[in-house]
Amino acid sequence: MEFKLVDTTLRDGEQTAGVVFANQEKLNIARMLDEVGVEQIEAGIPVMGGDEKEIIKKIVKSNLKASIMGWNRAVIKDIQASIDCGVDAVAISISTSDIHIKDKLKSTREKVLEQMITAVDYAKKEGLYISVNAEDASRTDDDFLYEFIKHAVNAGADRIRYCDTIGILNPIRTYNTIKSIKDTFGIDVEMHTHNDLGMATANAIAGVMGGATHVGVTVNGLGERAGNASLEEIIMAARCSLYENNKYDLLRLKPLCEYIATASGRKLSPWKAVVGDNIFSHESGIHADGAIKNPRTYELYSPEDVGLSRKLVVGKHSGSAGIKNKLLQLGINMEDALGPDILESVRSHSIELKRSLNDMELLTIYSDLKNNGRMLYVDSL
Repeated sequence: MEFKLVDTTLRDGEQTAGVVFANQEKLNIARMLDEVGVEQIEAGIPVMGGDEKEIIKKIVKSNLKASIMGWNRAVIKDIQASIDCGVDAVAISISTSDIHIKDKLKSTREKVLEQMITAVDYAKKEGLYISVNAEDASRTDDDFLYEFIKHAVNAGADRIRYCDTIGILNPIRTYNTIKSIKDTFGIDVEMHTHNDLGMATANAIAGVMGGATHVGVTVNGLGERAGNASLEEIIMAARCSLYENNKYDLLRLKPLCEYIATASGRKLSPWKAVVGDNIFSHESGIHADGAIKNPRTYELYSPEDVGLSRKLVVGKHSGSAGIKNKLLQLGINMEDALGPDILESVRSHSIELKRSLNDMELLTIYSDLKNNGRMLYVDSL
């Protein structure tokens, strides 16, 4: 089930409402993606011209290991603009669903096929790697979608990008659809999923299980509306759920995600899967006790794998073992007999404050109880 990543942070990610990357930021992002090990970077839309075209040229000249792709409509001048930038690959995109063909393109199925074939034929003669994007594929009539793919293959497409443009898919349907396409045509298929129903990552993984060879992603799941499949989630899902040998540099994920968060103005949630600061925090008594005894009881992978650290949080749901371990981290070896009193005080303070307690607050509770005549052995503070 090995697959390649196609990162579109610089194209679809920047289409997030209100997000604009500066030129130097785009260059930095491309380099960071390359360092992670991303196989293909969709660098932007060359036909926009101006700064967009110039920064794509600079990315191409950066001698990255990744393939650099330009996004295009199925229009010759778009492809010419990509060629001017020096990219080695082009995405040729056109809508295939009837609602898009009729209401957006004001066209017909026949004209869509003709337009796509003409564009692919032109790009093929220029020696480019070609991904044909079936926009809104997940709402496209099956018979027409298969006709579209057949003509794309015959015209010389190297890959089909199956676009779940409005995020309507579910994993079971995704698996069945991609498996059928692969079984029928044998062509490489890229999953391009959106997160409108919160299933972008799940659908992308289901597509891989069905035979998809490429997965379109964005860092932090940036993208139109609810965003795209998240690069960092796909990488870790492949490692932990598909049991793939990981070929990507996991320790570079956190810095990359933080950089994108800053550049996009979209703050990284502490609970963001894979890279959030709090995802290895344990408060619940049962969970904390298990994590202390063997971290794998409640952790899918080690926090060190992605440059994070484990945290024991003291609060309403803490148990005696978690509090004792936390105090040990602070240099205090607490007698077991004091545990119930500290536990009761921690819980009452947490409820009153409506949050967990910080180290100083825990130490204050300890000190108050100690000064009331409790016997404690203090290693150091």
